[in-house]
Amino acid sequence: MKIAVTGAKGMLGTVLCPTLGRNNEVHPSDIDTLDITDLGAVQSYLRALKPDWVVHAAAYTNVDKAEKDQLAANRVNAMGTRNVAQAAAEIDAGFLYYSTDYVFDGRSDRPYREWDTTNPINEYGRSKLAGEFYTRSLCRRHVIVRTSWLFGPGGVNFVTKILKRARTHGKLRVVIDQRGSPTFTRDLAETTLCLIRNGRLGTYHVSNSGDCNWFQFAEAIISQAGIQADIEPVRSNAFPSPARRPVYSVLDNYLLKCEGVGLPADWRDALQRYLNEMQA
Repeated sequence: MKIAVTGAKGMLGTVLCPTLGRNNEVHPSDIDTLDITDLGAVQSYLRALKPDWVVHAAAYTNVDKAEKDQLAANRVNAMGTRNVAQAAAEIDAGFLYYSTDYVFDGRSDRPYREWDTTNPINEYGRSKLAGEFYTRSLCRRHVIVRTSWLFGPGGVNFVTKILKRARTHGKLRVVIDQRGSPTFTRDLAETTLCLIRNGRLGTYHVSNSGDCNWFQFAEAIISQAGIQADIEPVRSNAFPSPARRPVYSVLDNYLLKCEGVGLPADWRDALQRYLNEMQA
């Protein structure tokens, strides 16, 4: 297969391209080679390339800045996705779009399934939900992958931030009242390849198995890295921010379970593999 990947230099894209490249022809692009906010440029690029699949990893991901600059977030996450989905549809390519746990409001008392009602409470979540809308409405052959709490090589993430603060200060304050599912980008990339290879379509939740709050995640990072540091649990109001976060955004990989697709490993196992990779 010939696969076009947007956002190839991002944290997800850097592991996605080599993973998808196993027995496939991958064509990476990023902002320096393709402006997804320019419909004509996207159309010209995909018409010339004629890929079988377009994997859309490009995104505006700064949750707090999205609250202050809603136009910028929607220009990328909504309109940019519309442009790539439309251009993919025009050449009859499959289209895979990455969405987020933040399309939910956090009021559930159980992990969210793919067909649960969405109700984002911040502008980032709304912009990503708009991307879902355009994906479904414009591209017949599409996959929407909702994921959460990403960590992995190729970018700053919660794991790298915690390690840096622990080594620098030896004392941390971490939020205890937000719960979700950490996801290793390498495991997300593997499941992405599996979905494309097996011709799956529709909306899927893909996160590492299990869940935790940010404090528990930080504890595991410090413990598994063998670092001595004091971690104090605090509530979200200790860190006022422009954007509200859902209190509970755990994703249930329910459709993967229904279809018998292999589930990503427990997040603790994924974390240890990432830490081992960082130390190698």
